[in-house]
Amino acid sequence: MLIRTVSRKILLSIAVLITAASTHAQDVIQSRQYPQNQFRYPLDLPPSTAGSFGELRANHFHSGLDFKTNQRIGFPVHAAYDGYISRVRIQFGGFGQALYITHPNGFTTVYGHIEAFTPEIAKYIRDYQYKNQTFEADIALPVGLFKVSKGDVVATSGNRGASAGPHVHFEIRDTLTQETINPQLFGLTIPDKIPPAISAIGIYHLNGNAFSEKTPKEFLAVTGTNGNYHLTRPQVLNLSGNVGFGISVIDQNSASFNRNGIYSLELKLDGITMYTFAVERFAFDQTHAINAYIDYPVFITARRWVQKCFILPGSRISLYPQSINRGIMAFNDDKLHEVQYIVKDIAGNTSTLTLKVQSNTSAGSAIADKPLGTLMRYDRKSEFINDKVKVIIQPGNLYDDLDFMYSAMPAKPGALSLTHRIHNKLTPIHDDYEIWIKPDVSPGAYADKAVIVNAATGSIGGTYDGGYVKAKARAFGDYYIKLDTVAPVIIPINIRNGSNMKALRAIKLRMSDNLSGIKSYAGKIDGKWVLVEWDYKTKVLSYTFDDSIAAGRHKFEFTVTDIKNNATTFTAEFNR
Repeated sequence: MLIRTVSRKILLSIAVLITAASTHAQDVIQSRQYPQNQFRYPLDLPPSTAGSFGELRANHFHSGLDFKTNQRIGFPVHAAYDGYISRVRIQFGGFGQALYITHPNGFTTVYGHIEAFTPEIAKYIRDYQYKNQTFEADIALPVGLFKVSKGDVVATSGNRGASAGPHVHFEIRDTLTQETINPQLFGLTIPDKIPPAISAIGIYHLNGNAFSEKTPKEFLAVTGTNGNYHLTRPQVLNLSGNVGFGISVIDQNSASFNRNGIYSLELKLDGITMYTFAVERFAFDQTHAINAYIDYPVFITARRWVQKCFILPGSRISLYPQSINRGIMAFNDDKLHEVQYIVKDIAGNTSTLTLKVQSNTSAGSAIADKPLGTLMRYDRKSEFINDKVKVIIQPGNLYDDLDFMYSAMPAKPGALSLTHRIHNKLTPIHDDYEIWIKPDVSPGAYADKAVIVNAATGSIGGTYDGGYVKAKARAFGDYYIKLDTVAPVIIPINIRNGSNMKALRAIKLRMSDNLSGIKSYAGKIDGKWVLVEWDYKTKVLSYTFDDSIAAGRHKFEFTVTDIKNNATTFTAEFNR
């Protein structure tokens, strides 16, 4: 009776909050309509979020809503609608543990960072892991094997994987395209009466040049409240030539103190909409294009989020529903112009900022700068080749034309090559590019141990081929060749040879590698493979005892292999 009463109170609170949220204007930009009143919230808690859909994250747009769980784990997670469990995933980082439900209305819901599955699902996963001798698993389940109805408990909430605290990551995807869609467009609203907060704007003097860290720019502070903003130092801006604008802005809702992302942004010139951005839906192969959307050089150097209100020509992402001249404005007629920002959250709360711009034809026409290095086009295959290094970039991996710079620097201790400066870290790459480096010191019999190292982030792997070590790189920077001949290290935590494990629930260890990284690991007891789980936050590996380990003396083996096939084995006999 107490549980039923508490549940009624929780559901009543949710109904009140939803009613309050629905009173807000829903005047949002979207390309299509989505079903309303079909999906339910994944939790029986008043909806409060730690992360919004499309929120800016390092190297990606956030792909769902992060529902808070009061800093606790173990809340029931409910199926948002009828369907069947179509996929489960276990991984070291990412969601940690995730469950996918396919629905008959053409959508799939995703539930991430969960603590535990239902017993039937847990057994299915465990059987798969033992059959395939793997901890990480991405399992497509047979259609209809695990049917669910709206509201059924399918898991419990957790804090697994690369989460910053207990919560449920929730997504709604288009089943056919796997594009992820803003859940609030389906009526899963969050109480919100707070308009976005603008803190600064950016002005970029483009004048026919590609955008880069060299683009002349200035940032102006902004002041205001309740959706009405203005420059802290009101002024008429004297601008000439081709100009792009940017903005620093965050949003909050009424149910949380977290700073989240906006829903939409419009930029108008004399009343004409020149640029629109809206976080309605996107494909996962597009999400890395956040680095084309933000001022990437400013983010890398100052960790500051500035959202550019103009589109780089190589950025292909569906978050730009409209633009004129990619949002770039030409001021060249000696007239007074009005530039207006209109920023909205998904509840329709709106903030505006209006600028006065005086253009000046006497400034003359700007001439595009001549490349100082090698000109690489964003829409063509580009190569840089000399006698020591090759760089090959396929079309679509640059967001704008690039004045590519290269230099060679002295070799680092232990390196087999010079250090090659491949442009700089301030220019993003969408996917990857090929890098080939010729050793200055022959690797000899150890050629299969050679890797290419990014001086800032570590090994990117590599294979020896035709006198070069080649690899795929995800960033520009400083690169060189090194050999990895050192095996991984295993550190036992609670077991040693002869240990008495009768009172312990699990065997625990840690492992690490000095260079190329862990490729695989395996635990065995008495010669039989056992499931060793790897926790992302603690980096602890653990085998939990089950009924298959009888009382008596046993032998535990744990082997770790790195990417260059250097291996270490730890062995210990124990009593159980």
